[in-house]
Amino acid sequence: MVIRPDPAALYPDVEAHGSLGAALRAVAQSRLASVPLTSPEADPLLAASVDCTLPYREPLRVSAYHHERLWSVRGVASFDEMALVEGTTDDLAQVAEAARAWHDGVALSDICQAAPFVRQTGRFDVPDLDPALLTESEWRHLRTEANELEYPWQPAYQALIETAYAEPALRRLYPFTSHWALRFSTTTRPRLSVVGPLLEARGVGEYMLAFSIADQDGARYATAAEAVAAAVPQLPPGLGPVTLGR
Repeated sequence: MVIRPDPAALYPDVEAHGSLGAALRAVAQSRLASVPLTSPEADPLLAASVDCTLPYREPLRVSAYHHERLWSVRGVASFDEMALVEGTTDDLAQVAEAARAWHDGVALSDICQAAPFVRQTGRFDVPDLDPALLTESEWRHLRTEANELEYPWQPAYQALIETAYAEPALRRLYPFTSHWALRFSTTTRPRLSVVGPLLEARGVGEYMLAFSIADQDGARYATAAEAVAAAVPQLPPGLGPVTLGR
């Protein structure tokens, strides 16, 4: 049985203010004085949310770690609740800077400048919910993620993502991953309509094409290019543009 440390022991300064939200206001030295900022009654020392002036962004979620003194932030889009920015730091003042920038609705890149611990996920704001832009946003997220991974199979996975993106028939579909397998949909999140095969990078020199996560006997290929080329004919004919997955 894992016993969590007392939050008051890890965060005595937060405990002194009564909540993470109140501690953020204190450390911000009036910069958050008029910003809607709350902490849940159940976990006031470990969580807070900061409203945003933009209707297409959800409140910024601030969470404290249970076993070490760290805070994480996550800013998501209202339509599909996918992360636009995220980051982890041990500096509460930096969290306050991120909170202020998120509340003010500044550009995502400017949030990262105001609070350098914050990173963009690759996704971008799509205020009008254009399905084509949501699709491009998700592709950019996958490409950013693949480039930043630190796993042994990262080169193979990145090659798969980039090769699939370079193929027009796949690029026009909304991409998503499940257990690191690349899949495709004719609708955006939050309600996906899965179409065609899945592609999986098993390691350098081994790529698999299958039609379900449970299928471990799919066709194997030596390169990402071969796997992608084999996937395209498996798409249903006459696919139209991606639509919103409401």
